Amino acid sequence: MATTALDDKVVVVTGAAQGIGRAYVHRFVAEGATVVAADRNTAGVQSVAAEIGHGVVPVGLDVADRASCTELAELLRSRYGRLDGLVNNAAIFSTIRMSPFWEITDDEWDAVSTVNVKGVWLLTSALVDLLRAAGSASIVNIGSDAVALGRTDYLHYIASKGAVAAMSAAMSKELGASGIRVNTLSPGPVYTEIARDTVTPEQTAAMLARQALPRPAGPQDMTSLAAFLLSDASSYITGQTISVNGGLVHR
Repeated sequence: MATTALDDKVVVVTGAAQGIGRAYVHRFVAEGATVVAADRNTAGVQSVAAEIGHGVVPVGLDVADRASCTELAELLRSRYGRLDGLVNNAAIFSTIRMSPFWEITDDEWDAVSTVNVKGVWLLTSALVDLLRAAGSASIVNIGSDAVALGRTDYLHYIASKGAVAAMSAAMSKELGASGIRVNTLSPGPVYTEIARDTVTPEQTAAMLARQALPRPAGPQDMTSLAAFLLSDASSYITGQTISVNGGLVHR
């Protein structure tokens, strides 16, 4: 029987109820993984599990809440005893009100940084012993090439994703001796079923015109790289920020 890249691996995907997170779940299950699909939207991850029909464990999770992260760790410990892969995908983005940085409120800044930055730290900290138990685990933190592009009008998001890339580099050094790899998958604009009310058609057309590959990116363009980074085929890649942007920007 043919094997696939993630056979027998246990993988957690956060922000799994919709958009690219949902696509990660579909791809990883197709590659043979058991996927714990985690999201504050429990009905959403239950719907994703129903779509796929097997290989998905839907759970409610608030990455910004330590108790919620600990509860997930206890579930994984009792059920599997290890964790082979973690995709820190949960983030506040599509609901952000775009505005100049001097108009961002304290509450808006804190909400974005709490989920996008603190959430990555909290959940990874809660799961680190399970990742160590796997022997050769992989963490994929989701960044954004909006950082390299210098996008305006959502500085709190830009700052949060810059922090994610920096944390990945530091985590890779702290966890390498345990056989854990940590990389940042850094997308350019990706178009999913989630409405993008803050991006006008004119802005979309302008970005496409700047790309070397003048087509819009879909979730499948991200899921292939994520599956590779979780697989044993990438066993010597760690501490890297890998851009997927159709040539929009160059690092």
